[in-house]
Amino acid sequence: MSIEELRELINYHSNLYYTLDEPEISDFEYDRLMSRLKEMESADPSLITPDSPTQRIGGKILSGFEEVVHTVQMQSLNDVFDKESVLDFGEKTENALGEKVEYITELKIDGLSVSLEYRDGYFFRGSTRGDGTVGEDVTENLKTIRNIPLKLNEPIPYLEVRGEVFMPHSSFKTVNKLQEETGQKPFKNPRNAAAGSLRQLDSSVVAQRKLDIFVFNIQQIE
Repeated sequence: MSIEELRELINYHSNLYYTLDEPEISDFEYDRLMSRLKEMESADPSLITPDSPTQRIGGKILSGFEEVVHTVQMQSLNDVFDKESVLDFGEKTENALGEKVEYITELKIDGLSVSLEYRDGYFFRGSTRGDGTVGEDVTENLKTIRNIPLKLNEPIPYLEVRGEVFMPHSSFKTVNKLQEETGQKPFKNPRNAAAGSLRQLDSSVVAQRKLDIFVFNIQQIE
C-alpha cells in the first residue's frame, strides 16, 4: 500500500469514527494504520503533507500567538433579557424588510468562536474571533480537532468558515479529573475549558483535551 493510499484509508476511517460515529474497524486496527504511517513518514520526512493524519497529533510548542486581521468582521450575538426587547427586535426587522418574518430557533453551542481558512482545498490558517476585527492564529491547535478537515473534497480557491469550538461534557469530566489528580485547579465549566485549551502554547496538550467544533457560517468564498 502506498503512503497516499494509507492516508486516504486513515482519513476514511477517521471520518466514520469522529464525524459519523459509525466505525468499521477497531481502535487497535486504526492505531496500527497510524503507526505504519508514522513509520513511513519518519523514514522519509519529505513525504509528510499538510493534510496528513499525523499532523493532528500535536507537539509543536509556540512562543506566542500571531495576530490575524479578519477581512470579514466576526461579529458577536446581541443579548436580550426580556420579552419587550425581543418584540422590539422583531418590529425593527419587519419594518426594515417591509414584510412579515418567520424565525427558526436553535440551541446555542457555548464555546469559542473561530475562523477556518482554506486555500486550494487545504486548511492553512485558523484564528480566534478576538475583538471581531483582530484575532489570534491558533492553527496548530485547531489541527488537533478531528472534525476539522485538513483537506476539502474540492480544491476551492479560497474558503473561510466560522465555527464554535467547544468541549463535550464527556471530555470536560475527563479533563477536570486529570486537573484534580495533578493538583491543578479544575475548570468551572466546559466553555472556560474550551477557551483555555485552545489558547495553550503546547498543541499536544490541546490534542489531549479532545475538543470539537460546530461550523455554522461561510464568511467568504472564491
